[in-house]
Amino acid sequence: MSSIVNFKHLHYFWTVAHQGSIAKASQMLNITPQTISGQLSLLEERFGNPLFEKEGRGLKLTDIGQLVLTYADDIFELGNELSNVLRGESLDGPTKLIVSSASGLPKTIVYKIIKPALRLPNPLNLVSLEGPIKSILADLAVHKVDLVLSDTPATTTLHNNVYNHFLGESGLSFFVADNLREQYASNFPECLHNTPMLLPTRQYEVRKLVDRWLSEKNLTPKIYGEFDDSALMKSFGKAGLGVFFMPSTIEEEVCRDLNVSVIGRTQEVKQRFYAISAERRVKNPAITAIFDSARQALFNAE
Repeated sequence: MSSIVNFKHLHYFWTVAHQGSIAKASQMLNITPQTISGQLSLLEERFGNPLFEKEGRGLKLTDIGQLVLTYADDIFELGNELSNVLRGESLDGPTKLIVSSASGLPKTIVYKIIKPALRLPNPLNLVSLEGPIKSILADLAVHKVDLVLSDTPATTTLHNNVYNHFLGESGLSFFVADNLREQYASNFPECLHNTPMLLPTRQYEVRKLVDRWLSEKNLTPKIYGEFDDSALMKSFGKAGLGVFFMPSTIEEEVCRDLNVSVIGRTQEVKQRFYAISAERRVKNPAITAIFDSARQALFNAE
C-alpha cells in the first residue's frame, strides 16, 4: 500500500472535524454526505484506526483523529499561504487583498482600518466586500476572503478554524440633524426618552448593549427604523428622521459629512472591533499594517 496520504480524503476529514458533522461539511463542500462518508472510511482504512466516534447527533474526534487534525491544520494553513503567494505576491502586478466587513459597521471605520494597507510600498489590489456576519465568516473559513471586519468576535464553537484579533473599542456619540439640535441641547441621556431613534438591527452586539443601557436608565425611545446598513441609517438621520449613534472615534467625520450635531456621548457603552483571520499568526504585511494602525491610531489600544 502506498505511504502517500490522499489529500482529498484528508481535506474531507479536516472539514468534518471543524464543522462537527458530515451534514455541515456536506453543505460547505457541496458534496453529498454519502461521498464524504465513503472517503472518510477509506482514510480510516489507510490509517488503520477510526478518526471519529459518535457523540449525540454529531461526531467526536478519537485520540488518533486529534493527532491527524493537528497535522491537517498545519498542512492546509501552508496550502492557504501558498495560494496567497500564487495569487499575488510572487506574480507581476499588485497583491490582491480581499476584505469583507459586516454590513452594519460604519463605512468610515472600515475605511480607516483598511487605509494603512494601501500605503505599503508594494502595490495592492483591494477587493472590499460586505454582508451578514455568518455569511462572510463562512467565506473566510474556506479562504474565499483574507480578512473579516466585525464588531462581534467569531465564536470558537462555531468557527474553529478562524481567529479573532481585537483592534480596539470606542464609546458612542449620539447625533441629530443640525436643524433639530435645539430640541436636544441639554439633559442627555434623558432627552432620548420618547424620542424617535434609528438603530442597528439586533444581530449586532452594539445594539444589544445600547438596549440594555437604555433599559437601565428607564429610557424608552420610539424606534423609527432598524438597519442592517449603517450608511442607510446615517442617511435617514441626516434627513432628520431620528437620533442615531456612531462610535465617538469618528465623531468629527460624521458631523462634517452629514451636517449633524452631537447631542451627547457615553462611555458606559463601547463598541468593540475585531479583525478575524484564518491564520493564528498573520504573515501578510497588508493585514499586519491594518492591525498595527487600528490599534495605535484609530483606537489608541495597545
